Amino acid sequence: MEEKNYDTLKLENQLCFPLYACSRELIKRYKPYLDKLDLTYTQYIAMMVMWERRQVNVKELGECLYLDSGTLTPLLKKMELKGYVARARSEKDERNLIVTITEKGLALRDAAASIPAAIGSCVDLTQEEAKTLYFLLYKILRTDNQN
Repeated sequence: MEEKNYDTLKLENQLCFPLYACSRELIKRYKPYLDKLDLTYTQYIAMMVMWERRQVNVKELGECLYLDSGTLTPLLKKMELKGYVARARSEKDERNLIVTITEKGLALRDAAASIPAAIGSCVDLTQEEAKTLYFLLYKILRTDNQN
């Protein structure tokens, strides 16, 4: 009878665990800054896309954020209630829901501009290490989308 190697099941041998734990820790560090803006982390990353693109359909937004429509719909409803975005059906194809940033949402960008530097200062990585980590994480994301 073949003996099984259970070492692969040890938490310390999992790539996913430090990624998960780091993600949670980083998001926790964002919280005090985002609380001042009345945004959750997920709303914040959605606003980043909106600040850049100004208008996007829900499908494209989901692709940018790696989120499905079941997660995006309540998120966008809350952001619309706060006055940061407006949602409307496309005139060309009413199956498409278009999200447009509002003036209030655009004004929020000024208050958020200092957040990346504040978060960067609390992560003990050199600029080169941060670039390498960024590259490797996106390599994993691209690989996942190809399967």
